[in-house]
Amino acid sequence: MPQLVQRPRLTVSAPQPDPTFERAAAGYAPAVPEHPVPEHAVCAADVDAAAVTIADDVVATAATLRDPEAAPLRLGIIPTLAPYLMPLILPEIAATMPRLQLTLVEDLTDRLVELLVRNQLDAVLIASEPDEAGLQDKKLFDEPFWLVMRDTHPLAASDVVRAEQIPAGSMMLLQDGHCLRDQALDLCQRPAGEAGVMADMRASSLDTLLQMADAGFGLTLMPHLAVVRDVPLPRHLVARRLAGPHASRRVRLVCRSGSARRATIDRLTDVVRACTRPMSGEAPGIP
Repeated sequence: MPQLVQRPRLTVSAPQPDPTFERAAAGYAPAVPEHPVPEHAVCAADVDAAAVTIADDVVATAATLRDPEAAPLRLGIIPTLAPYLMPLILPEIAATMPRLQLTLVEDLTDRLVELLVRNQLDAVLIASEPDEAGLQDKKLFDEPFWLVMRDTHPLAASDVVRAEQIPAGSMMLLQDGHCLRDQALDLCQRPAGEAGVMADMRASSLDTLLQMADAGFGLTLMPHLAVVRDVPLPRHLVARRLAGPHASRRVRLVCRSGSARRATIDRLTDVVRACTRPMSGEAPGIP
């Protein structure tokens, strides 16, 4: 059992073959051959809390070493991805990793990344690049955007729409905090001084945006998986491909660089990539 020694910084060591702790750039981390445990920056004032966190890591690492496939995996995912990606990958996860204890947490990007850094999640599925140090991200797929509008809108006559064709004041967005909102703003960049393209409406879900568009309140941006799911678009809506810069988003799986769950996360990465290939071309069932 590793011995905890309280000093201005926390040092943990143990005889082999038990996990030992070595100094890392961000603090002290358990060093387990092929199964590293996350790094922790530990200040003197936080030594007790840090000791508990590292002790939790030791328990998690022990479980992983005993049975990597059966150890719990805490996975975070953003709301604009979860309802559409999870039905694709969960059956494959159940088939190929049947003993995996998977816990899902759905939240906004910033909160998921914070939980990941604090070791309260093992990995997150997000659609933006994290800024925090000590994280590793794996590209999963590039997901095209579609412009959704009523079938009577003038742009519905086009097969492909360019961002500069979107009428001013017509694009409805998700509320602040959603990365898809920021991506829609990037897509709809206009020269300085020109009228904005955003409607004065902010929704908390993609389904709400679809209902608003169906009622004629404006246009909205939808990621590919939300458009091609089994649930059809409301009856008055059509989806058109978008062309130009920022017309897609890159979905990533992000974990801590020294994660003890690296092998399981690598397998999960392979499952997601296999289930989402290809992520281009025509979307079936789009009127």
